[in-house]
Amino acid sequence: MKNILILIYLASTIVACSKKKVNTSTYLGLQPPAVVSQKFAPGIISTENEYEFGISINRAANKIYYAVRLNENWDAEIRCTEFIHDKWTKPGRLDLDSNFSYNDPFISLDEQKLYFMSNRPCTDTGKAKDSNLWYISKTETGWTKPENLGPRVNSEKDEFYPSISNSGKLYFASNIHTITEEDKWNFDIYYSAIEKGKYQKPMRLGEEINSKYFECDAFIAPDESYIIFCSSRPGGYGEGDLYISFRDEEGNWTKAQNAGDKINTEGHEFCPFVSKDGKYFFYSSAGDIFWVSTIFIKKLREE
Repeated sequence: MKNILILIYLASTIVACSKKKVNTSTYLGLQPPAVVSQKFAPGIISTENEYEFGISINRAANKIYYAVRLNENWDAEIRCTEFIHDKWTKPGRLDLDSNFSYNDPFISLDEQKLYFMSNRPCTDTGKAKDSNLWYISKTETGWTKPENLGPRVNSEKDEFYPSISNSGKLYFASNIHTITEEDKWNFDIYYSAIEKGKYQKPMRLGEEINSKYFECDAFIAPDESYIIFCSSRPGGYGEGDLYISFRDEEGNWTKAQNAGDKINTEGHEFCPFVSKDGKYFFYSSAGDIFWVSTIFIKKLREE
């Protein structure tokens, strides 16, 4: 009799859990993924007719920024959806000058700034130029005009994909070290420390992370305990794979390891992002955005 009562209790618990409502104010009210990657918000953000990539989500998970490619030249715009008045808004374009390209959004720790990449010129009268890192600041009425991160970060070549740690250290990719037109896609990952509110001279990460191949789209863990990035180095599963490197006990980066075939495909995986609570991993692949539990990161660290 006792065993029967236990079985009835377990069955009722399972039913109750299955009926538990998903919080509609976070992640568009979606059921969170487990260990298998899923398209994120199919039909809303990951759509059939557009190419979506690069996502950034605030701590409350009720405001989502992402990029949409507009043409074959990879010109793009940043869109946003947020939970207001008990419902999610229709994704809309951020109010930025449509004459230029904007992507790689990254919301700051205090959520008062949004960083991104753009080919907009440094003057209102200029023409599109190389890609630089920019930011806008939140005001009571909206966002400020875009501000360039300045010459200590940006160069006469291209800078991509900002990611910022809790200490304010900025990680990004650049091809500043390249010399010829043939190797212009040999991007490497750099970081710039911040002192007295100003970014310092960027430092290139070591051979544990960078190689003579393409390295880009680096997401830095808030505590800088790991970094996830895209690379086209040989030995991967496809055109571009996601790799991860961890800090060891002495604070050094370990040799980057492939994130595995549960994430990487024969195509190109890029634009990694981990939710502020550390639970979910987002990335871009085949024109859509995917998400999965971050359990795989813990397993890779143990290995």
